[in-house]
Amino acid sequence: MAGVGGRGVLLAGLLFVRAGSQRYQHVSWMPSYSAAMRGGPCEATVILSDTPIASPMLVKSQSLIIMESSQLGRYVDRVRRGGLLITESAGLRDKVARDDIQAVYLPAIEKSVELGDVRVSNLILLGAYIKLSGAIAPELIEAELERRMGGASRQELLATNKKALRLGMELVAQG
Repeated sequence: MAGVGGRGVLLAGLLFVRAGSQRYQHVSWMPSYSAAMRGGPCEATVILSDTPIASPMLVKSQSLIIMESSQLGRYVDRVRRGGLLITESAGLRDKVARDDIQAVYLPAIEKSVELGDVRVSNLILLGAYIKLSGAIAPELIEAELERRMGGASRQELLATNKKALRLGMELVAQG
């Protein structure tokens, strides 16, 4: 997962790895970000496996979620041949010039604004990934969201996050 700081890249990766730990024996979450906490390049490498993980470092990944289209050029070559790329479409000038991967473009920012909270665009993209990859059940992410946001004062935020996750799944199911 990649994008810029402050857009939920690290949170989405952490939700995914914690939810994935309910399904996989071995998990790894490796965040990386620049000194500029907001707006600088940011990524979270997540590995879910039933076999031991030799290294949390990846040269090529099976899947990549780009949460800020300005970062697409920086990361697109990290996707393996036959892999999956999901990217935010807002501000994207050109589509990916690779025909050896599946590229999915989603207006996650626009859809998150329609939901009433631009901060949930990361969950729209994560929902799309979950639907397309089948890596984990959506209920595992929802359970992790409930664990993190289960307090009475955060019920509205929890509901919006769950709607965003489901919306991402619906968007890719519609084609």
